[in-house]
Amino acid sequence: MKEETRYIFSKGDLNRQDFSIKFKNEKGNNYLPIKDIKELYCFNELTISTKLLDLFGKAGVTIHFFNYYGNYTGTFYPKEYLISGELTVKQAKAYLEKREDIAKLIIQGIANNIYFTLYHYYRHGKKELKEYLDWLKKEVSKLLEVAKNINQILYVEGTIWAKFYNTFQYFLPKDFVMNKRVKRPPDNPINALISFGNTLLYTKTISQIYQTHLNQEISFLHEPSEGRFSLCLDLSEVFKPIIVYKTIFDCINNKKITVEKHFIKELNYCILNEDGKKIFVQAFEDRINQTFLHNKLHRKITYKKAIKLDGYKLIKYIVENQDFKPFNMEEKE
Repeated sequence: MKEETRYIFSKGDLNRQDFSIKFKNEKGNNYLPIKDIKELYCFNELTISTKLLDLFGKAGVTIHFFNYYGNYTGTFYPKEYLISGELTVKQAKAYLEKREDIAKLIIQGIANNIYFTLYHYYRHGKKELKEYLDWLKKEVSKLLEVAKNINQILYVEGTIWAKFYNTFQYFLPKDFVMNKRVKRPPDNPINALISFGNTLLYTKTISQIYQTHLNQEISFLHEPSEGRFSLCLDLSEVFKPIIVYKTIFDCINNKKITVEKHFIKELNYCILNEDGKKIFVQAFEDRINQTFLHNKLHRKITYKKAIKLDGYKLIKYIVENQDFKPFNMEEKE
């Protein structure tokens, strides 16, 4: 399978040379055929020519930019080629009339996939997880059922994640136990990994939504806001436990990433160093491109493809009023 995603970690210049990308840095020139790339991730200062942006636009390549802390800065987004005014109108109508219903379904999806992720550790002797697992299985649906507005729904989501973070103490080394979730900037190694992993998943979701007719700005769980693609925040939520956190737990417990070797720690922040980013990116790519047998399609697909399929499920719900059930890892559909 060809590698469609490329990452740039060093400073340099990006230019167009015929139908290839030329990346020039202190080590020399590297050439990449444009036909082999769908996404480009830039984690350092780059100079980019307008000729290259024109080539990216015609080839449908998205470029994601990140700041020093590894936080998402923005995306060069090719001109929309899958535009549907009719769907946009219906998507906006669904936001006005069915927002709470869709938000509840997303949060139930989060709970289902957290349960699946943590049950692995419970099965291997971490019996301390039983109380939280029982709560996810028995209580979350009841709380969502009685929630009457988006604020009450979001409170349920916040409770799910807070309880989830509290379980880290049972299966992660002490260096990676979380006191509280801190985002901008992250203040300890586990927060740094979560922020970086979530950002990678957000941008992957942007690219998958780009291949559907959905409007990126109209979301349901998250508040639609100016200046961001909020729908990617919605669709990525149910995949966090099985992509981001699975990657984090594997990197930590298998000692691929350690506090001593892979972080930059200053007074008010903690971030992955370049080696740490490269290790995590490789593990993340391995995970999101891992295949599994989809029970409904009866064929193997990647987790990345599953994100796009959730976009199609949402379209069918909006347009055809079919059931919308976000991806469920246990059911593999």
